Amino acid sequence: MSARLSLMMFLQFFVWGAWYVTVGNYMTAIGWGEYVYLPYLVNPIAAIVSPFFLGLIADRYFSTEKVLGVLHILGGLAFLAAPLVAGGEGTSVTLFIALILVHELCYMPTLGLTNSLAFSHIDDQEKQFPLIRVFGTVGWIVAGLFVSFGLGADATPIPLYVAGGAGVLMGLYSFSLPHTPPQAAGQQATFREIAGVGALKQLWSRPFAVFIFCSLLICIPLAAYYSYAPVFVAESGVANPAGWMTIGQMSEVLFMLVMPLFFARLGVKWMLLVGMGAWVLRYGVFAAAAPTGAFPLILVGIALHGICYDFFFVTGQIYVDKKSTPAIRGQAQGLLVLVTYGVGMLIGGFIAGMVYNGFLGETAEALTPDQFQTFWTIPALFAGLILLLFGFLFKDDTPKTEAAPALDSPDLVAGAAT
Repeated sequence: MSARLSLMMFLQFFVWGAWYVTVGNYMTAIGWGEYVYLPYLVNPIAAIVSPFFLGLIADRYFSTEKVLGVLHILGGLAFLAAPLVAGGEGTSVTLFIALILVHELCYMPTLGLTNSLAFSHIDDQEKQFPLIRVFGTVGWIVAGLFVSFGLGADATPIPLYVAGGAGVLMGLYSFSLPHTPPQAAGQQATFREIAGVGALKQLWSRPFAVFIFCSLLICIPLAAYYSYAPVFVAESGVANPAGWMTIGQMSEVLFMLVMPLFFARLGVKWMLLVGMGAWVLRYGVFAAAAPTGAFPLILVGIALHGICYDFFFVTGQIYVDKKSTPAIRGQAQGLLVLVTYGVGMLIGGFIAGMVYNGFLGETAEALTPDQFQTFWTIPALFAGLILLLFGFLFKDDTPKTEAAPALDSPDLVAGAAT
């Protein structure tokens, strides 16, 4: 059973890793550089919609493996069609982005579905699930290495075809997974419950308000990395940018393993501050590397992903878990995802696109090295201000005698994203 679930996770994140890093370079290569931010806007839109799809439909009316199969096949077909409307006469960026939106609306709910399916068929969630879930990160890494170093296809439509084909394969494979009836069949759900309004009311305090507000704010500069770091790496003269970007996921795995040691010594507030500080440092490193395209500095910036993600987002999930009661734990984690990967990334993606296009002008397809230096300085300063605001206002109000939840506990792992 574990092998089947591990393959499920591998394919799930292989789909995402195959295209997410390369699409910006592909759009730049076909003359759509000013629209690079749009695929990264549809992702948070789908993240906002997905909890309502899961809570109102998927969890109540259909078996998980069937919903998983149908969504992946539809999303895969959308990606197989997307390159056909791009890169030639009579093509449409609007239709191209619409097809990516279709894919994302299908794909984002499957992140929760794969987790819930796995939890339903293992006996010891805390011990077994991390060993299964890690194959998802492996899938992302393998996809990036395959399309970049294996195929040399970073600036081509091939990654979309690879992701689409893998999506269809994952959809077909899903129908062979163990039968998993809808977990909330017959239960009533409300908008307030799924949106986490009830959890917010119970959790509300000044420290929690500061945490939620700063979590939203920090995701605004965060969006610039996902949208434009691959373009920056390529324009700096680095071959196979998608392959090199997988160093970030490798770093994520490493820092996840050592997080418990840091958490015991630093506590919630300083863990969050270190995570925020890593974002400031990353953008500062990119700004320093931009004028000369200094490859070692660029690699350092990419490798900081482990601290950026693990120390802030995973610690944030732990903080929310410690503040929650069992009755609202799921709602609280859903609220955090909605605020960060939904609202925060949506605002950030839009702002990053406007700033980038403001530097780009009307004729260029990518920024010059000096323009990139200024571009990365802006989110570095913004993240620095958020760090100072959080450090000044936040006070850790979780019980000091209560041990932090295990990093591989089901409620935390289910909310994590690669």
